[in-house]
Amino acid sequence: MTGIDGESILVERAKNGDHKAFEDLIKMTGDKIYNLGLRLLHNKEDAADIMQETYIAAYENLPKFKGASSFSTWLYRIATNFALMKMRKDKGKKVPEERLKELSKNAYDTAITDWAESPVDHLKKQELKEALDRAIESLPPKYRSVFVLHDIEGMSIAEIADILSISQGAVKTRAHRSRLYLREKLSEYFNERARKGMMSA
Repeated sequence: MTGIDGESILVERAKNGDHKAFEDLIKMTGDKIYNLGLRLLHNKEDAADIMQETYIAAYENLPKFKGASSFSTWLYRIATNFALMKMRKDKGKKVPEERLKELSKNAYDTAITDWAESPVDHLKKQELKEALDRAIESLPPKYRSVFVLHDIEGMSIAEIADILSISQGAVKTRAHRSRLYLREKLSEYFNERARKGMMSA
């Protein structure tokens, strides 16, 4: 049993007290929820905690689930909210939001365009992955969540607006500013590599 229809059937069965159906829902969606937590928090233990908290909350609130969005989207909303709470408690250094706003003043485009050098493309290159991970982690929580959901998870603007309970315009703005910032950090990385290469030549 797979797909949205299978998911809906399992949800109805779980709402009627079928514990096996809820276990099947966890099996269907568990990897996605864990990976979302890992991408947002960069910590396996925190990701596992988010996964556990998400399914406990989902089980407890299942009677309230009305099906306005898919069950998976509902889980993403719960998991992202838990992750945001953890991110806000993190005392690590974050780029000030004013810096992100400054970046977009001279290069704002209301559409989110695809670039040839998308930050996500560099995740596939191991030598750049750590540098980009650090840059993503330095984004303020509300920006990091949008970037991860849109650019890494591949969710639509409308889906993210639903998950985060913000306007589609706000999603576009945060995604755009995040991309500009990450592109700037990648440029700094490449410039540093180039300088080191020249010095060793």
